[in-house]
Amino acid sequence: MNLNLDWSFFSWDLYSNFVLKGLYFSLFLTAVATLGGIFFGTLLALMRLSGKQWLVLPATIYVNGMRSVPLVMVILWFFLLMPMLIGRPIGAETSAIITFIAFEAAYFSEIMRAGIQSIPRGQVFAGQAMGMTYGQNMRLVVLPQAFRNMLPVLLTQTIILFQDTSLVYAIGAYDMLKGFEIAGKNYGRPIESYLAAALTYFVICYALSWLVKRLHKKIAIIR
Repeated sequence: MNLNLDWSFFSWDLYSNFVLKGLYFSLFLTAVATLGGIFFGTLLALMRLSGKQWLVLPATIYVNGMRSVPLVMVILWFFLLMPMLIGRPIGAETSAIITFIAFEAAYFSEIMRAGIQSIPRGQVFAGQAMGMTYGQNMRLVVLPQAFRNMLPVLLTQTIILFQDTSLVYAIGAYDMLKGFEIAGKNYGRPIESYLAAALTYFVICYALSWLVKRLHKKIAIIR
């Protein structure tokens, strides 16, 4: 089967004129969602591990609820319903940022909870014996070790998050995939545009995965 591909479509002009703008937003969204997700995910993990039902119950409902709904549905719900609640539009980019932070917090919460639980109880007891409060023990003893243990998993989740940024096409945000789509429509080459998008995502994600594996090996050696 001859697809009659136009290989001249794969050029620097394609990236400079259409893709780079979307790539910047995809990377920005990935970075902001990762930092926000880790921050709120850590809070959710601490709530679930606190042993206090008034903290455990809402955190558990939130995490399990978010993890049970497809991300694209959350994006659409927030984008369509929030303007009706507040009485004004919030924009596709802002909606994507808020949605991704809220959604990823649930996943990072489970990663952090596993990391905290992986710390030997003797470390916690040692901190308590020194007179540390629960907050001091977590901040100074448990969380630093948990972050180091979970760093490869956190970075892997970040790579998945970068791939998921392509879902913002559903609300019209200009991400990397949107750039390829617009280029394909302008030049009448949709097949080439999606092939270029797939290749670009593969190269970026494969390179990041390779770096995560190298980092994991270094952490294992340090241990």
